[in-house]
Amino acid sequence: MGVRVKGQEGRTHIGRGQERRPERSRKPRADALRNRERLLEAAKASFAKAGADLSLDEIARRAGVGIGTLYRHFPTRDAIVETVYRREVEQLADAANRLTATLPPAEALHAWMRLFVDYIATKRVIAPAIKAMVGGAEVYASSGARISEAMAAMVARGKIAGEIRDDADPADLLRALAGFTHFNAGPGWEASVRRLIDILMDGLRLRHHAT
Repeated sequence: MGVRVKGQEGRTHIGRGQERRPERSRKPRADALRNRERLLEAAKASFAKAGADLSLDEIARRAGVGIGTLYRHFPTRDAIVETVYRREVEQLADAANRLTATLPPAEALHAWMRLFVDYIATKRVIAPAIKAMVGGAEVYASSGARISEAMAAMVARGKIAGEIRDDADPADLLRALAGFTHFNAGPGWEASVRRLIDILMDGLRLRHHAT
C-alpha cells in the first residue's frame, strides 16, 4: 500500500510504495497522419519520375512539409522506401477484399489483376533500393505472401461461383502476371500488360454452352 507523507509545506507526496498507473500510448494526431500520407504520396510520385535516389529534402518539399517532419516519420531513406513498398502491397491486398465485396467473382479478379500493374510500376522503381537494404529479402517474402493469399482467395471464389475454370492455379496466374511485366519494359508497357491481362482473363472464364 502506498504511503502518503506530508512535506514541510504541508503538501502531500506519494511514497515509494505507491503504484503508478501505466501511461496510455497516445494515438497519432490527425495532422500527423495527414503529413505521413502526404509524404508517402509524394515519395511514390517522386520515385516514379526521378527514381528512388531522389533527395529526402525534395520529397519533403513536394509533400509541403519541413525536412524535420519527414525525419520524425521516416528516420532514414530505407525507412521511407520500405514503407512506400509495403503500402503498395497493403493497398493491393485491401483492393482484393473491396472488389470481392462489390463485384461478381470473375469481374473482381479481372479488376484486381489490372490493379496489379500499378503495383508493379512502383516495385520496378524501388526494387534496387529494397534489394540493397538490410532485411530486403524479408520485405519481399512477407509482401509476396500477402499477394499470393489475395490471389488464391479470389480464384477460389471464382471457382465456387462457377465463373472461372476449375483448373485455374493462383500460382500460375501470378507467374503469368510477372512474365507480362518482366518482358515488357518499353514505353507504354502498362497498356500492353493490361491488354494481355484481358486476354488471360478471357481464357479463364468458364463458358456455359447451351445444350
